[in-house]
Amino acid sequence: MRHIAILGATGSIGVSTLDVVMRHPDRLRVFALSAHSRMEALAAQALACDAPVVVVPDAPARERFEAAWPAGRPLPEIRVGAQALADTAADPGCDTVMAAIVGAAGLPSAFAAARAGKRLLLANKEALVAAGGLFMQAVRDSGGELLPIDSEHNAIFQCLPSSGAARAPAEPARGVRRLLLTASGGPFRTRTLESLAGVTPAEACAHPNWSMGRKISVDSATMLNKGLEVIEAHWLFAMPADRLAVVVHPQSVVHSLVEYDDGSVLAQLGQPDMRTPIAYGLGFPERIAAGVSPLELARIGRLDFEEPDLVRFPCLGLAWDALRLGQWACIALNAANEIAVEAFLEGRLGFTDIAPVIAGTLERATGATGVPGSLEDVLGADVAARETARALAAHRRVA
Repeated sequence: MRHIAILGATGSIGVSTLDVVMRHPDRLRVFALSAHSRMEALAAQALACDAPVVVVPDAPARERFEAAWPAGRPLPEIRVGAQALADTAADPGCDTVMAAIVGAAGLPSAFAAARAGKRLLLANKEALVAAGGLFMQAVRDSGGELLPIDSEHNAIFQCLPSSGAARAPAEPARGVRRLLLTASGGPFRTRTLESLAGVTPAEACAHPNWSMGRKISVDSATMLNKGLEVIEAHWLFAMPADRLAVVVHPQSVVHSLVEYDDGSVLAQLGQPDMRTPIAYGLGFPERIAAGVSPLELARIGRLDFEEPDLVRFPCLGLAWDALRLGQWACIALNAANEIAVEAFLEGRLGFTDIAPVIAGTLERATGATGVPGSLEDVLGADVAARETARALAAHRRVA
């Protein structure tokens, strides 16, 4: 029996994780659920799975959770605050942590799970983008397990030479030439460049294949999401930047590929449903049912591939720049993107202004040298980059 803490339970990954968990009551049990704002949804989830622990951000959230809880039912233990979230990730009561909190806010709890030697199902990109070196070393030092949940990294993991373990490698797998991450191209793959300036948040969030949260949907529309995944892949698989590639695949059926020295290319295929990589992580090394429908290739009919257009998607190029510049630049990239996307979603920034805000923040962060020595260094650099990005976004504010 695995006891699971789902951090970010009311988001799309959290909901899918709970769906898989509840299909396997004989082997999977929820220990804790966390949410940031949707207390009514969190209460409904905790009731459905009989979670003994919930984590909420503050006292008002606790009051809303209690108000949503049915009278006469015993409340779960309610833990409050960021430190409680990190403590829950490291709690001896769970052996598996789904890290699905979006943004840098999810970094401390994911890091706590890594240091505690948990089986960590990593769906939070920022843990590796902002703190890759520290994070992977923490997994190695603790003897924990790290299973990537992003569909692309999960696909690569499945296609690499199997060791039957989920460790944090310090060097590339032997015999592997390149890792190829697939990208759908998002909703604007064929849209004219001239029309992108007028893109609305609703259009950017309308992904053609995947059902995702608003922030990650915008990241997919700019292809910054794929750039973050390139940086993640560098850390997850100890792969140099020049042995990582991106290929646009509009059908989102091939989730990524591994190219070997002998010319073989192995790919993982499946429906665009996050329950597949989630079930792989929860059941590893066994495979368990995910509730995903079979893949019918004859009905799909064709699989297309093309090179990414860096003129249309400058954010992808900025991510490559940040990876080559080093960890400080990656922190700035991620922080600036979060600020720019938030401003876009709130109508304060144009879609085509997202890339200039990121580029300007990167320019101001390239003077840093060395690598972050602690999580506090990472979080400090994140705060500074956000201040820069806010100023740049305000300067380009939509009238």
